[in-house]
Amino acid sequence: MAFGRAKEILTVDEKKALSGPDTGPQRGIGQKNDRVSEDDEYFYTVKEEIRSTLVEVINIEEINELPGDEARTELNRIAREILDRRVGKVPPLLANQIIASVSDDVLGYGPIEELLSMDDVSDIMVNGPHKVFVEIGGKVKKTSVRFKDNNHLLNVCQRIVSQVGRRVDESSPIADARLPDGSRVNVILPPLSIDGPSLTIRKFRKQGITLDRLVEFGSISAEAADILQVIAQTRCNVIISGGTGSGKTTLLNALTAFINDDERIVTCEDAAELQLQQPHTVRLETRPRNLEGEGEVLMRDLVKNCLRMRPDRIIVGEVRGNEAFDLLQAMNTGHDGSMGSLHANSPRDALRRIETMITAAGLQLPVRNIREMIASSVEVIVHMSRLRTGRRVVTHITEVTGMEEDIIQTQDLVRFEMQNDGRGEEIIGFHSGTGIAVPNFWPRATYYGKSEKLSAALDAVNRAQTTVGPH
Repeated sequence: MAFGRAKEILTVDEKKALSGPDTGPQRGIGQKNDRVSEDDEYFYTVKEEIRSTLVEVINIEEINELPGDEARTELNRIAREILDRRVGKVPPLLANQIIASVSDDVLGYGPIEELLSMDDVSDIMVNGPHKVFVEIGGKVKKTSVRFKDNNHLLNVCQRIVSQVGRRVDESSPIADARLPDGSRVNVILPPLSIDGPSLTIRKFRKQGITLDRLVEFGSISAEAADILQVIAQTRCNVIISGGTGSGKTTLLNALTAFINDDERIVTCEDAAELQLQQPHTVRLETRPRNLEGEGEVLMRDLVKNCLRMRPDRIIVGEVRGNEAFDLLQAMNTGHDGSMGSLHANSPRDALRRIETMITAAGLQLPVRNIREMIASSVEVIVHMSRLRTGRRVVTHITEVTGMEEDIIQTQDLVRFEMQNDGRGEEIIGFHSGTGIAVPNFWPRATYYGKSEKLSAALDAVNRAQTTVGPH
């Protein structure tokens, strides 16, 4: 990155905790507590001088057209020449840092450029110019990365959203966008964000996580994973619920790996994150209104349009509003195997949230009719939780069994049971079956030739208490 290598991104205390003794050189800026020193001011003064001269003598558009890393190499070469001709020598290490920082600002995303390239960083959270946090291994860490000021951070935010034809300014202070690599971005500016611009990036994994990898991570037992595989293969309608950052999209990606290649899949997302590998996939993304306040395309517009695209399955990245009604209609009219995710605290809460979203759509349907629609459409709810240790775990595999009077009936097939009651630094537990040998979707499994596999998986999870802990 502009100010040093990956191990220098965390604050002093976090570096010791994660990496052991630090034997590398300190970069001298943005250190613990982000205190501004004279070295900081000198760094930014020289950097701005070099950047201003650079912008005057080069054509940025031509540089950006160079293939591969040639653009950065050429920019670094010119910046080095400008720096060498400057009156007043700059120490070699600081010179390298200034050149890298200038390149990041001109071609990339400024101080957070290397954070984006680190595979172990899953989230980047910028709370104003001097407070940058990352999530590594489920834990949030404060870093020593900083921006010069609010304007520096604002320029990076505007560069990000402009790449996808969106804008963020005082008149439109909230924006969702997507980086070229698929990472999801949210920007919110003052006066809504009191302490300066806020930038949140959910990084896109270059390599999708499979169900087998989730077993390795301790998110689910092998026996429970086999049940999920059958659920995906037999075209059950699935809702994945959980809190923010609990791993819903990751699990949704893992389940889609078991969809046949000959099925036509249409995905609808606010910011495209799903990484489907099937050849017959159409990816749709919502669009905000333009500068004139027109052209907005909502999630419901996409889901309704899906029905005209002859899909075999419809997958909604996140159900948030009245598109819930259209998704249920799709599930109930021949698009078996459709999937979606939503925020909820439990499987029962997921059903209540769907009901609330449909009611809020103003369709004025009787509550019983809404519940009947939910019960006849949703077959399985898979619930994810993020434990206090940062680990993501599948806590419930629950099937919807129908209606009794005015209540939607459910039964758990698998639950995550904590073995140490959450005491201690780590949470140890196991995935346990509830003793159900013939679930409601058994006829579907029989139709697709998966009844033996389902029977073996249920028998195994009902007998096993496979301990699941941090891996």
